[in-house]
Amino acid sequence: MLALTDQAKEVIKGIVEEVGPDGGLRITAANESNGDTALEFDLAPAPGPGDAVVEEDGAKVFLDEAAAEVLADKTLDVHEHGDHFHFSLEDQSE
Repeated sequence: MLALTDQAKEVIKGIVEEVGPDGGLRITAANESNGDTALEFDLAPAPGPGDAVVEEDGAKVFLDEAAAEVLADKTLDVHEHGDHFHFSLEDQSE
């Protein structure tokens, strides 16, 4: 299952405050025409139907079925860049 770094947990808890106490970061996946998988990150007030929920230290991430499969062995990290954040994914074995 997707793991979260300490930095990711803090950032996610901060940015989802505006969507309510049950809110989280929702990640969806779609196949691109070139065979790659595109991930979309959005704020959501609650998980969608069928979403897997990753909750660590109060940070919630909702994964649609395709994203849960793609991210099963990944760790989500966040890097601050001025007034915005960049999300990155690493293999859990690294």
